[in-house]
Amino acid sequence: QVQLVESGGGLVQPGGSLRLSCAASGSLFRINVMGWHRQAPGKQRELVASITSRGRPNYADSVKGRFTISRDDAKSTVYLQMNSLKPEDTAVYYCNLDFVFGGEAWGQGTQVTVSS
Repeated sequence: QVQLVESGGGLVQPGGSLRLSCAASGSLFRINVMGWHRQAPGKQRELVASITSRGRPNYADSVKGRFTISRDDAKSTVYLQMNSLKPEDTAVYYCNLDFVFGGEAWGQGTQVTVSS
């Protein structure tokens, strides 16, 4: 069983920054891709950013140049540094990971609200 615990969400003003963390524990043999998704009210969940086991990142067009994803495999943790936040970034952010030999896991989500 795998558990993912997100932290770092909260309320921030437009233009501000937040750093999300997601720590994985449990049966973590051969983690492959780690990523962040988000879901705003009334919208479908969408990919924000992902990072491969080799450290190659991928970003949604809407966050390129503002968000940075990174991972620390020694800590089984993935991070999302979010800068220049906009009201449209408001959503519940979920981390997820998948494994080389199949299967995936999701966190419970952390709320990010960008508002003045």
